[in-house]
Amino acid sequence: MQKNKFISERSIKGFNTINWIGVYTLFKREVMRFLKIYLQTILGPALTTLLFLIIFAMALGRSSKLVEDIPFLEFLAPGLIVMAMIQNAFGNTSSSLLSAKVAGNITDLLLPPLTSVEFASAFLAGAICRGLFVGISVSLLVLIFVPLKIYSPLVLIYFSILSCSLMGLLGLITGIWASKFDHVAAITNFIVTPLSLLSGTFYSIKILPDNFYFISQLNPFFYMIDGFRFSMIGYSDSNVYLGAIILLVLNIFFYTISILMLKTGFKLKA
Repeated sequence: MQKNKFISERSIKGFNTINWIGVYTLFKREVMRFLKIYLQTILGPALTTLLFLIIFAMALGRSSKLVEDIPFLEFLAPGLIVMAMIQNAFGNTSSSLLSAKVAGNITDLLLPPLTSVEFASAFLAGAICRGLFVGISVSLLVLIFVPLKIYSPLVLIYFSILSCSLMGLLGLITGIWASKFDHVAAITNFIVTPLSLLSGTFYSIKILPDNFYFISQLNPFFYMIDGFRFSMIGYSDSNVYLGAIILLVLNIFFYTISILMLKTGFKLKA
């Protein structure tokens, strides 16, 4: 009777409630993992981004280059900040999951009583946290050179979270699919980095020829950077509401894909 009662209670719990303790524990593991090496995961990206800004500042010198009547460094800073955020959100989930697979302790992550939704959500929350930590760190350093402002706090929060979330999901999918670090490096070097650099980070896409302007609008990274820039300086190259919808749809799509991959045990279960 005790055995049947235990099975019944576990079944009811599995269908009707969320394992909050398990989700929090996995989330805490992800956060502590990157905080333990904060010099590499937070301060390093912040300093790298600051170097980008310093190089552009030195190259421009005393010139007063403007982008749509906005000083170039003020135009550039939001793009650099969000670029650092999304790249690190991607790196958090992809490296964490792949490291567990390569080290052979992926079973330790799969054994706890977590559903695919709970597993994905905990990893995703960790990626968002790292992205936000990096964003705050970069912003504090950039303030030394550029007077950052916040034009719309709600838009800032929305695009910060959904941009990190989308890249965290892409990192999770990459981590599930990848069998070795070369696979993650290939996705980073040939997809993530090029798309982020060619998304209007350093320029307004309005100056591009019509063909390249159209291609830029097909780049989801463009909407992350454009929306984030609008939240800080009030300028955008596209419809911010359209960008917000596109990011939401992409998040839902890739969240669903990641859950399906986890449910089937794709490249996770022998």
